[in-house]
Amino acid sequence: MRFFLTIEYDGSEYIGWQRQNSGLSVQEVVENSIYKIIQINLNIYGSGRTDAGVHATGQVAHVDIITKEFEENRLMDAINAYLLDHKIKVTDVRKTIDDAHARFSALSREYEYVILNRSAPPAIEEGKVWHQRRILNIKKMQEAASYFVGTHDFTSFRATQCQSKSPIKTLDELAVVQKENKIFIRAKAKSFLHHQVRNIVGTLQLVGSEKYKPEDIKLIFEKKDRTSAGPTAPACGLTLVKIEFPQEIYL
Repeated sequence: MRFFLTIEYDGSEYIGWQRQNSGLSVQEVVENSIYKIIQINLNIYGSGRTDAGVHATGQVAHVDIITKEFEENRLMDAINAYLLDHKIKVTDVRKTIDDAHARFSALSREYEYVILNRSAPPAIEEGKVWHQRRILNIKKMQEAASYFVGTHDFTSFRATQCQSKSPIKTLDELAVVQKENKIFIRAKAKSFLHHQVRNIVGTLQLVGSEKYKPEDIKLIFEKKDRTSAGPTAPACGLTLVKIEFPQEIYL
């Protein structure tokens, strides 16, 4: 039986989602918890490879459990029982059709970036926001965001080590909303390039600081040069919040 797991985690203590040769990953922790339940080593497959320090409230991974029948809530509780020492929790479990895939079946992915825009640094939210002392021009950031929506060559906004075959991506939404002293930047697309969201946020921060003009975004796209865009925003402000799938994959 194939299950889709919705996973929430604080990425501060992990090297990212994907299992690697050095350091502890979220994937490894969840796989180890499943092993303790069924005594079989299984791989889980995530819908997005979040970097070290990036958080998630809506990461999705699939796993095939072949040894016994599990009800969704029972499996969720069993996994979470072995996650007590980790800032990782399974928040939902759903049975799916056999060929559903957490990565390839996804219709869209949504990320949210949070900037704390005030003089005082964060206390409670340290490690969850990007602190900016200088008050940012929210209207100019919103104007600049409009240039990103649609299909573009995002070469200027991809990491140099990005392994995607093409820099062409379609950004369905890029919303910039201010609530009191926080700025929320929400990005939605079927898929993203490595560091694409963080590089966009770093560029929007320069617009908000009035070092770039909103219309400069067009020129940055045309240059197809990573050095022409803003810096990569810190991982701590980024959260993978939602993965959307076709309803027909669920049983």
